[in-house]
Amino acid sequence: MLVELQHLSKEAAEVAATPVWSLSEPELNEFLQATHHLEQVFAGLQLRAAREADKRGVPRAQGHPTLARWLRAQLLLDARPAREMADRAVALGERPAVEQALLDGWVDVRQAAVIADAVNAVPQTLDEAGLPADARLQQLAETTMIDMAGEFSPFYLRKIGDRILAHVAPEIAERVEEAALQRQEARAHARRSLTLSAAAGGLVRLTGTLGVEEAAIVQAALQPLCHPVTDDERTPDQLRADALIAVCRLALRTGELPEHGGEPPQLAVTVAYDPLTGALGSGDLDTGDRVSAGTARRLACDARILPVVLGSAGQVLDVGRASRLATTSIRRALTVRDRGCAFPGCDQPPRWTEAHHILPWEAGGTTSVDDMVLQCGHHHRLLHDPGGGWQVRMGADRLPDFIPPPWIDPQQRPRRNRFHPRTGG
Repeated sequence: MLVELQHLSKEAAEVAATPVWSLSEPELNEFLQATHHLEQVFAGLQLRAAREADKRGVPRAQGHPTLARWLRAQLLLDARPAREMADRAVALGERPAVEQALLDGWVDVRQAAVIADAVNAVPQTLDEAGLPADARLQQLAETTMIDMAGEFSPFYLRKIGDRILAHVAPEIAERVEEAALQRQEARAHARRSLTLSAAAGGLVRLTGTLGVEEAAIVQAALQPLCHPVTDDERTPDQLRADALIAVCRLALRTGELPEHGGEPPQLAVTVAYDPLTGALGSGDLDTGDRVSAGTARRLACDARILPVVLGSAGQVLDVGRASRLATTSIRRALTVRDRGCAFPGCDQPPRWTEAHHILPWEAGGTTSVDDMVLQCGHHHRLLHDPGGGWQVRMGADRLPDFIPPPWIDPQQRPRRNRFHPRTGG
């Protein structure tokens, strides 16, 4: 068998060296399909070999704890494709008819894996709900899905597999599906997780797993904040990240979160103050992580950030309180005046905004309606970014004007948000 395989491999290499420019269009189509079939046959043989090695205990005998780890070493695969190959080898071992369909060219390796997973999930015996036992259910499901593989890609075939009983046994499909969904939801709930890694290079990796219900809730909360605003160059991933932060900021502002350590939940930032220059230095968050001076100043604008100002000797000069920043009454007044993010063209509503000091508080700015303006998180960062070039000032009518950088408007004419209807101060 090995000699024959080596001979086939040599012949395939010779064919691959032959130019295909002489093929007609129909011949090119047929050639492409034939090479795909050959690829799938070899993939099926690989899976058989991997399964046989696992059955004999070869991976452990050679010092590898799992079949996937052995495949990584043997074939120099990355972790994910090695794991997929190992899973497929095991799954197809339970479905010889599906594996034969792969070798015969009726399905490809991805379709075969989808079919095997779906068929293996079909119940065969009487369960506690009293559903009829039918030893033919898996066989019917298997035959049906192999037949459908000629019409559907693995993605859609998986969706068919999720409701295969509706095709082969509609009289029990709904009850079986309900029981399966309950088991799936229980497993998903038990496996839910959220992890924040230690900071490295200014980044904290956030990873997690949610059930479909919890994920739908998170998506519903993030979706309104995930559409780009004017001149927005953020990627979809960045939009989702900013949306998550905005939702958490909103939760902090509501005052309805449980107390932590006897105090309302809030973020503290400790900053060094130079009395000679009147400037603030970089800051320390209560998580122990360092932030730049610009970030510290921006955080100090938020009503739920607790600024702790230190002198040159490290003594506490001033500990700001939430009530000394944007109080409830000031926040209400800002909402009435700005009706949302005041940056030109932004449509974010008030609940997704932060109160920004027009004259920075470390420079003597006051916590008042005339020295504050509502900004969404994205535009708040833009105003604090020295390279952003945007400035904000209060107009004669006590409404905020935004001055664009000269590369946007050489005349730097003041702009206002015309999306939100406003009430004069």
